[in-house]
Amino acid sequence: MKIVKALILVFILGATTTVMAQNKDRIPEVESLLDKMTIDEKIGQLNLLTPGGGVATGSVVSENVEAKIKAGNVGGLFGVASPKKMKIAQDLAVKKSRLQIPLLFGSDIIHGYKTTFPIPLGLAASWDMDLIKSTAQIAAKEATADGINWNFSPMVDISRDPRWGRISEGAGEDAYLGSAIARAMVTGYQGDNLMDTNTMLSCVKHFALYGAVEGGRDYNSVDMSRVKMFNQYLPPYKAAIDAGAASVMTSFNDVDGIPATGNKWLLTDLLRDCWGFEGFVVSDYTSLNEMIAHGLGDLQAVSALALKAGLDMDMVGEGFLSTLKKSLEEGKVTETEINNACRRVLEAKYKLGLFDDPYRYIDDSRPEKDILTEENREVARKAAQHSFVLLKNENNVLPLKKASSIALVGPLADSRNNMLGTWAPTGDVKNAITILEGFKNVAPNATINYAKGSNILNDEELAKKINVFGPRVEISKESPEALLKEALAMANKSDVVVAVVGEATEMSGEAASRTDITIPEAQKKLIRALVATGKPVVLVLMSGRPLEIPEEFDMPVSILQVWHPGVEAGNAIADVVYGDYNPSGKLTATWPRSVGQIPVYHSMKNTGRPAPASEEFQKFKSNYLDEKNSPLLPFGYGLSYTTFEYSNIKLNKEKISQGDAVEVSVTLKNTGNYDGEETVQLYLHDVVRSITPPNRQLKGFKKVFLKKGESKTVMITLQPEDLKFYNSNIEFVAEPGAFEVFVGGDSDASLKASFILQ
Repeated sequence: MKIVKALILVFILGATTTVMAQNKDRIPEVESLLDKMTIDEKIGQLNLLTPGGGVATGSVVSENVEAKIKAGNVGGLFGVASPKKMKIAQDLAVKKSRLQIPLLFGSDIIHGYKTTFPIPLGLAASWDMDLIKSTAQIAAKEATADGINWNFSPMVDISRDPRWGRISEGAGEDAYLGSAIARAMVTGYQGDNLMDTNTMLSCVKHFALYGAVEGGRDYNSVDMSRVKMFNQYLPPYKAAIDAGAASVMTSFNDVDGIPATGNKWLLTDLLRDCWGFEGFVVSDYTSLNEMIAHGLGDLQAVSALALKAGLDMDMVGEGFLSTLKKSLEEGKVTETEINNACRRVLEAKYKLGLFDDPYRYIDDSRPEKDILTEENREVARKAAQHSFVLLKNENNVLPLKKASSIALVGPLADSRNNMLGTWAPTGDVKNAITILEGFKNVAPNATINYAKGSNILNDEELAKKINVFGPRVEISKESPEALLKEALAMANKSDVVVAVVGEATEMSGEAASRTDITIPEAQKKLIRALVATGKPVVLVLMSGRPLEIPEEFDMPVSILQVWHPGVEAGNAIADVVYGDYNPSGKLTATWPRSVGQIPVYHSMKNTGRPAPASEEFQKFKSNYLDEKNSPLLPFGYGLSYTTFEYSNIKLNKEKISQGDAVEVSVTLKNTGNYDGEETVQLYLHDVVRSITPPNRQLKGFKKVFLKKGESKTVMITLQPEDLKFYNSNIEFVAEPGAFEVFVGGDSDASLKASFILQ
């Protein structure tokens, strides 16, 4: 009971302001409307439908949508876009239904609307919060121009398993960085005033713990301790709520054995009572109905369970619509519970200004002037440039000179269908710039010798699974031997080879988990053959997840990780390869040597029998027989065309009291031949505490631009909250004792200082 009581108090202590949802001021206009509504109309507001035609994440498409809107049985729609279509639907609601309650219009705008930015894992690699916020602002401006006022983003799930396809949609493995990005995205979407027609409701997802599914298999179960939950997985959700997120989406997985969509501890005790969340909660696509398969009862039973748990809106499944009235009559739910859910949905519409003007987001003049503008594309190009991570630069081959003769090869080098990345349903691949086009745009006088070289993969059955949403993997009619022969011919007549290889768009993302996260064998054969020519080889590596690349990393090649860069992919890649922009991206998820190491991440703990630092094998130590413990590439890793030197770490205090901050300074010098940006990272180690501490945790970062030869003193402040953790009683505390501070360019940072918390 002590732990349960502590859980109720824990986030109250951590919040800057907490207002209990049940005691907040009511909105008179909403209360007046509630008084006029029948039970059927109230339940109708809890119903979110899709008429189809978009990208569905399930097999269900709503039927008789028009009739249901007229009957007041629909609270919102998703999968609809354009002012014309929105007006037709809104007309049905405000002109044909009894109480004329306007609809919400939602959509999955994960990394841009028509102007598609890099996938979120790529955006996170920029470590640039202002840039990330600006991409969200542009997404909101474009989406609202098409009538959309509710966005199912940001996805803030922490993931430490690259087998999980949806790692591509989040910020990676770290709660501190993930929290910063969550804040940037929410404030970018929602702005300062939700009644501004270029802002929209954000929807934080997936609540909660979805990134920790067992085996990296999508929709799977999650099981973890409360200590791990509160310290490592929940912070980004709370950061989004504290930033003012208007809505929350439940996850498909269970939490403590109860599916999130019907989990009262999660949706009410934690989210509302402890965190003070006042918005509304929507299920994921049919996740309410899927509680039947989880084993929690029939549709009526799970619908009642979800409502009582704190779910306000049912996405697509119509369990609320078809069963809640019966459950009310049978005493299984109360009218107060229905009223509370309906009130929250209506309040969101009020905050958007829809009761004042249901058509405020429907303006025929906006799409042409606000969507896919040159200014927006410029930001997309910049975002892509800043997302790229230089993993290796063999003999400083990069950047290339624009006059070079280049063999541009690989199945992704001229593949327009694979530039936008997963979960870009509102984007149009026709607007994407291929890498071949980008090279010609950026270096029009260079000689570009193009060849496909190989298929993405040669497995036709696997290709069918990947191609559900479009032809991402096209298997050429030409034989693999003929494709390879052409590529080698191009390589032999060129000065340097740029091979664009990796994953197709839908090899990561939802329902795209993989047990084998290596580069497909068809492309491996191409890479080996290109290296064998003796020509300098640059691998432009495209993926939606960390890959297992020890073979490629050991080859004499340079490697530039570009994720799936979005609509300006080709131009941005050419900019970086040719040196018009010096890459500054840093990994936000650890890259394993082998899939067998998973999970491997930077904030792992020591054991009572830690392996030696040298990683020499010792019996009866925590190590593998066949692999090192360390990853191939650590969290925070990323090279530059220049080099940076860290020195002279200083703390302003050697001893502090509870509530004090610590200022950490370090000298950073650009010691190379190019101007460039470096992300200075600060890691903290709590040496002794009441529960086992991680070896180090990210607790600060700052992105710094330096001209070649320039030095700067970089200051990062450790706030009192940064020293705190959740102990075994789930109390948020900072315990007296010694702390070690590490500063550097990645999580292996060696520059060290110490202080004492008294």
